[in-house]
Order: sequence, then C-alpha cells, then structure tokens
Amino acid sequence: MMPTPVILLKEGTDTSQGVPQLVSNINACQVIAEAVRTTLGPRGMDKLIVDNRGKATISNDGATILKLLDVVHPAAKTLVDIARSQDAEVGDGTTSVTLLAAEFLKQLKPYVEEGLHPQTIIRAFRIATQLAVKKIKEIAVTIKKDDKQEQRQLLEKCAATALNSKLIAGQKDFFSKMVVDAVMMLDDLLQLKMIGMKKVQGGALEDSQLVAGVAFKKTFSYAGFEMQPKRYENPKIALLNIELELKAEKDNAEVRVNNVEACGGSIQTSVGSLTDDVLGLCELFEEVQVGGERYNFFKGCPKAKTCTIILRGGAEQFMEETERSLHDAIMIVRRAIKNDSIVAGGGAIEMELSKYLRDYSRTIPGKQQLLIGAYAKALEVIPRQLCDNAGFDATNILNKLRAKHAQGGMWYGVDVNNEDIADNFQACVWEPAIVRINALTAASEAACLILSVDETIKNPRSSVDAPPVPAGRGRGRGRPPHAH
Repeated sequence: MMPTPVILLKEGTDTSQGVPQLVSNINACQVIAEAVRTTLGPRGMDKLIVDNRGKATISNDGATILKLLDVVHPAAKTLVDIARSQDAEVGDGTTSVTLLAAEFLKQLKPYVEEGLHPQTIIRAFRIATQLAVKKIKEIAVTIKKDDKQEQRQLLEKCAATALNSKLIAGQKDFFSKMVVDAVMMLDDLLQLKMIGMKKVQGGALEDSQLVAGVAFKKTFSYAGFEMQPKRYENPKIALLNIELELKAEKDNAEVRVNNVEACGGSIQTSVGSLTDDVLGLCELFEEVQVGGERYNFFKGCPKAKTCTIILRGGAEQFMEETERSLHDAIMIVRRAIKNDSIVAGGGAIEMELSKYLRDYSRTIPGKQQLLIGAYAKALEVIPRQLCDNAGFDATNILNKLRAKHAQGGMWYGVDVNNEDIADNFQACVWEPAIVRINALTAASEAACLILSVDETIKNPRSSVDAPPVPAGRGRGRGRPPHAH
C-alpha cells in the first residue's frame, strides 16, 4: 500500500524553504545592490531608466532608481522599501542604505550556509546596531545655533555634501546657497510643501532663481493688458472662484490655493462682497518674463513664509534630476536645522564605526564575536565603493584608512579629488548624524527581516495578473462550435 500523499496547497503552488531559500533571498538582494552600487558618491555614475511608456529618466538618486525598477522578487522588495523610507525620512543616503543592507547579508551568507541559526545572527546584529548608533551620538559634533553666520555656513556645507554626488555637482556652491536661503525663509515648522518648484525649459542652470513668495505662470490676460503696469506695490489680492476667462481651471485652482496659504484672504465666489477682510495682501506684485513664459511673482506675503524655486536648464530629464537633487539637499538642510549634530561623510564615519565594532568584538566570546566582526567588515562597503566608483585602488586606500583610524584619526575618509585619504571634517564633507543613524538602523532591520524569512509560498493564481481566457469564449478566438 502506498501512503496517500497529503495535498495541502493547490497544485502549481511554489514553496521553497530552509537554507537554500535564505541564500537565494540574499542573492536577490545582491542583485538589487548591483543596480545602484555605481551611483554612490561624487564620482558615481547615473542611470538611465526607460519605462514601458518610453519615458526616459536619468537619475543618481538610489530611491528613484529602485522605484522605477519593477522589482518582483519579494525579498528584494524590502531593499526598495528601506531606500524609500530613507528618502522620506532624511532625503539623502538612499544608495548607502541599500548598499549597507546588501553588504550585511553578503557578509552573513557563509554563516547561514554553515547552518548558523538566523536568530543568533539577528541578535548579534541588533547589539551591533545599538552600539554603532550610540557611538555616532558620542562622536557627532554639535554646532552652535546662536551664531547665525556659523550655522549658515554649516548648512551650506551639508547641502553641498548632498549635492556632491548629483548631476549638478559643478554648480553646487550656487545651489547650496539657494537651498539654504529657501529653507531659511520658511517658518519654524519647515513645511516642505511651502517650497514650490517650477521648471522652465531653456537658459542655463545658473539662471535658476529663488523667489521669496509665490510664483506661477501667468494665468490671465485681458484686452489692453499690455498697457497695464507690470509692478504693483502693496496690492490687494482678490481670490475669485469665477471664470473670468476660458482657461484650464486646474492652473487657476492651484494658484488660488497657494495664494490663500501665503497672502491671507479667502476665496470668494462672487464679486458682491469684497470687503477688506477677504482680500489678500502682499508687498509687491510683478510680472516677469522667464524663458518663454510670463510669470507672476507675489513677494513679501504676510501670512505664510513661502518661496518658489524656478529651475532653468536645457533638457527636461536634466531639470527633473535637478529637482530631485535639490529635494535631497532641502531635506538635508531641514534635518540639520532640527538635529544640530553632524558627522564627516566620505566613508569616514563608517570606518570609525567599523574600527570600534571590530575592537569591541574582540572582547566578547562565542559566536557573537564573529557576527559583530562581520557587521564591522560590512560597514567598509561605503568607503570601498567610493574608491571603486572613482577608479582608485580600493584595497590600498582602505588599508591606509584602517591604519589611520587605528592611530586615532577618527574623521579620516576617502579623498576623491586626490586619490588619497583626508580628514573629511576639515574638508567640510559633512552630513547630519541623523542620516547615518537612520541608514544604519534601516539597513540592519532590513537585513534581519530578510534573515528571519525561511519559506516563501507563492500562490499560483496571484502571480499571474489576468486569468487565462478559456478557449471558445474569448474575443473571437476559436470558431463557433456549430460551424463544422
């Protein structure tokens, strides 16, 4: 008698479990990291991604690239998610987060293959992350807030570090000033949506400008409007919800909403009751030609602190990438204002943490020692990748760095300009400590999450989007049954 096989899941269900499953998940994450690996740092390359509609996007931002890649592997999606969360939380360091998580897994792969229990690994990683975060907080440098001038320089340096690895690195001085100005104009809440970005094709990047107030495309014209003055001092603004002309309503609505937030006043549906209290105010209204478009500028709005950045540039993709880069820089400056401690970038903080954890791991017995050592080794992926992307001899530079950190030069990192190591704190390669803390915690969480999965069950029906069309009832497929 053959025993009857127990059919638990319906046929076609794909299950894989155990160590091979873990290893294949780890491999999938390596592939994801390969996709963004070369975009890290000031010498990083950009990726050109074409979606199914043929729209091309050129980007250097890890989160943008991973968002546009259609990742189907369930474990690898975790990496996409942490890149996104890093983008939302701190704005920059999206590539680093993905690389770190993948490198953690890569260092752990031999242990998993040898049959070390994932929970042991996870416990060691949690300890290592806590130690690393504590260490960052210890060595981060706090900046004085009371000195406005000094704080401003600091913010500009943080913005410049964020823009270093982007397409617009050549104009980073120009843009980092602009970004800091923009953030400084906001009120204490630092709402991101109060910084508008408008893209106007044509002109050079340096023609981009920052408007202290609301700016939008000219939305109205009327008979004889060429004769009207184009500048008004202290005008009153009526926000009307009536069609004064036949034109796309979307633009007008957007304009009205922005204006209410900035200039005060309220939206009226009729011209009957225009009293002073429903009108908005601003100090200056002017109409300016920007590129081929006419723009209306409302400056000096009393109610909300808002500003608009008008980007110029040749190609559309280029301007979109500039907008993404500026978004990163703006987020970084906001973070630096709120959390006033900074660390040196360029692989310096990673090397210091690596040394610290390696020394720590020598003091404890057992398996934890190996695992925390692996964590320490994985941190070196950031400086190594910076060297690789710049075409340097990574092994040589990492050896120099290890020696320097062992002697106590804690802010030494990769110097991309002279193929050497340098004190990145002196070189003003700075980033807010919160960026690194967030990157480490997110990366190690993702690594632990992927390690704790040991089985994947794929439902056959859900993996195919459309149900297969049964023959004979399709759209005119197959001959009608009676026509034999």
